[in-house]
Amino acid sequence: MPVSHTREPAHEPEVDGLRDAVDALVQLSFLVQGVLARMASEHDLSLIQVRLLGILRDRRPGMLELARLLGLDKSSMTGLVSRAEKRGLVRRIPSPDDGRAVLVELTDAGRELAGRCTTEMDREIVTLTASLTAAERTQVTALAGKILSNAQVTGAG
Repeated sequence: MPVSHTREPAHEPEVDGLRDAVDALVQLSFLVQGVLARMASEHDLSLIQVRLLGILRDRRPGMLELARLLGLDKSSMTGLVSRAEKRGLVRRIPSPDDGRAVLVELTDAGRELAGRCTTEMDREIVTLTASLTAAERTQVTALAGKILSNAQVTGAG
């Protein structure tokens, strides 16, 4: 009788709830992405446009920095900003430090839309976290911050 060379996948024992943590984080990510996608759709925006508005709420980055923050290449970044400009949401302004560079900032209309999106997102997240105590919300914030810091250090995300 021939010997089969197929093996069943090895099941590694769960290490300190790692599999549960991964599942919980993935499910939470899906939930938040769903909220963002619904909100974006209600404002005729893509998810990347919502991220663009969010980044520009408190800064005026150059195109290269904006591309890095959004994880886009130069041509995709140019197209994204051009489409947002046509909608009157952003404008390009000359960089005071480099005559060849431009900065991107929100217009009044873009600032107003970013504010509405922020308010709507806040309301959704408050609803989702309503069952948490103040201490649990503080703990979630601290843990999320720690994960995000680690992602920045490792280049993940």
